Amino acid sequence: MHIEKAFLRSKVARRIFFLFVTCAIIPITVLAIICLTQVTNQLSNQSQERLLNTAKDMEMGIRERLFLIEDEMKMVAATLRSTSADSFSEESLEFSAYLRNHFKCLGLINNSRKYISLFGRSQRTPYITPAEKEHLLSGKFLISTEYRPENSSHVYMVMALNPGYKGQEILLAEINPVFLWYGGHQDSLPAMTELCILDESNNLLESSLITLESFPEQDAIKLRAEHSGRFEWRYEEKELLASYRSVSLKEPYFMPTWALVLSQPKSYVFQPVALFKQVFPFIILMSLLVVILLSFGQIRRNLIPLERLKAGTQRIAKRDFDSRVRVNSNDEFEDLAESFNTMANQLGRQFKALMTIGEIDRTILSALDTKKIADTVITRMNEVVPCNAVTATLLDSNASNKGETYIWEEKPNVRRLVETVELRPEDIQILRDNKESLFIEQNDTPPNYLAPLAKHGIRSFLILPIFLKQNLAGIITLGYIKPPVLSSEDVYQARQLVDQVAIAISNAHLIEELNDLNWGTLTALARTIDAKSPWTAGHSERVTKLALKIGRAMGLSKKEMDNLHRGGLLHDIGKLGIPPAILDKPGKLTPEETHLMNKHVQLGARILKPIAAYTEVIPIITHHHERFDGSGYPDGLSEGAISLGGHIYAVADDFDACTSERPYRKALSRNRTINLLKKGAGSKYNPRVVEAFLEIMAKEERGEKHK
Repeated sequence: MHIEKAFLRSKVARRIFFLFVTCAIIPITVLAIICLTQVTNQLSNQSQERLLNTAKDMEMGIRERLFLIEDEMKMVAATLRSTSADSFSEESLEFSAYLRNHFKCLGLINNSRKYISLFGRSQRTPYITPAEKEHLLSGKFLISTEYRPENSSHVYMVMALNPGYKGQEILLAEINPVFLWYGGHQDSLPAMTELCILDESNNLLESSLITLESFPEQDAIKLRAEHSGRFEWRYEEKELLASYRSVSLKEPYFMPTWALVLSQPKSYVFQPVALFKQVFPFIILMSLLVVILLSFGQIRRNLIPLERLKAGTQRIAKRDFDSRVRVNSNDEFEDLAESFNTMANQLGRQFKALMTIGEIDRTILSALDTKKIADTVITRMNEVVPCNAVTATLLDSNASNKGETYIWEEKPNVRRLVETVELRPEDIQILRDNKESLFIEQNDTPPNYLAPLAKHGIRSFLILPIFLKQNLAGIITLGYIKPPVLSSEDVYQARQLVDQVAIAISNAHLIEELNDLNWGTLTALARTIDAKSPWTAGHSERVTKLALKIGRAMGLSKKEMDNLHRGGLLHDIGKLGIPPAILDKPGKLTPEETHLMNKHVQLGARILKPIAAYTEVIPIITHHHERFDGSGYPDGLSEGAISLGGHIYAVADDFDACTSERPYRKALSRNRTINLLKKGAGSKYNPRVVEAFLEIMAKEERGEKHK
């Protein structure tokens, strides 16, 4: 009962069961489908081939009957030539009864287009074109068709009574369609076979399908592609297989081609496979039952070992590495259980080391300072691979053969910076040849980069080089006083940790490069802004430099200083949208020009708005022309409504603007500008900012560098 419940719960058991069923049912089903498809295709091909042969026979029969009708009309013409049309009677034709089976009516058309009936009555005589009349006078016969949707179509055979003489009458016969198409017996078609005959305009001349008024246009187009062929079409929700053959009458009868179509219902053609389709589901069901019975026994046999292995893995997942699995099945499951127990033992030994490596990884990968990375590695490497000392040598990116070495020893357990070490070219080449690891026993002349450890009695070294972009970036060295016994696992774990150090160093370098690129880009953009006018060259950088001094004097945080730095370089970015004529105008601006000039702070904010990282910088740009008393622009903000950066740049920007040349005035002296800013404290400017500014100016006057 326990096994039964486990079977119902186990995903593996369900998969095995599904595999058994799939492997049995799919081949049977595929084979059956292939056989059914082949038989269906064969029946379809055979049916359409029979229809095509029948169509060929019918074409020959139609031609033979047309030849017979020619002969009969020649006989009638001979009789008429010996008897006038007015004195003609049906009795004068000895074979009149025979003719009635072949013709519906027979008559003459004189030159006045008057129809003279010989027997029967034609409802309408066909119009004969000049080209057709020329054909008749050459002694040839003419076939003409007349399509009448309201009733059956009509087929006529025409001949000149006296060929070569243009004034003679024309003999006209309407052919009996039952004789022409079916040879006189309408039931002569094969069983379940339907006939359709179309003229050159795809009009229906004859159809054994009583309710068919016109042949489907999309199917009729196919009939003109080749002389004969096959296709499928639908009639009253029934699917039909069809073959067609063209009956060309151009040469003898001056008549375009007819299309003869024979069709059979698919249900009739495929009747032999209908029984197979009915039986096939029962075959599938019986196969499924057999497979289920066989699969149950095999699944139950394999389920107990799998359940035990599953329970063992769950215990390992809970960090119970002392867990063991016992299976006595004398097969691969028993071997798997032994391998599982070996794996659990190894995992137990490795788990502690991996936990330590993980902690070190998180520390070094989150650090952006290479010195902090080196300090973490040398102080904790001993927890991963036991050793007496560890050094981390970080090479200078500008001088790949020089670097600084950080050292850790068991006694004392401290880190200290060692003098710069220099690597010889041959040392670098040896490390390139041993990128994974290198073990060295000390000799009389150890490499220079091992000197910090050699001085402290270390005699054996496990060297793990760090390469970034194929260049040597650093070396991690594990030192031993006595020759160590290192397993391949120890070396592998040490190498793993060093690889993470390489990633951390690469990230730190990348952050430094990105930071340099960011500030370089902002500086370049500031110079671009200032370059728009020769009067403002260097303005943004000077203002930024002064603002940073004020910020440091006011004790701003690093984040606030970074925002202050960015805001200063970009504070006039909106002037990119101000015309140079206004920026460089030597005289006073008109009210309209002043209004446009004042918009540069709003333009600057709009330019930076899409950059999410500059959200905290935008207030500096929009507020650096606001005034403490609310008299500034663009929004007339005052006191606390103005950002601290806006207050700082209001002072720094005005100081640089006043002490610089402008097209409309000369530069003010430094002392005069300081006095103006001092007077503006509490009105135009924030008093705290002015106080810090005056402190900086005083120190500079005393020749002290503000830090």
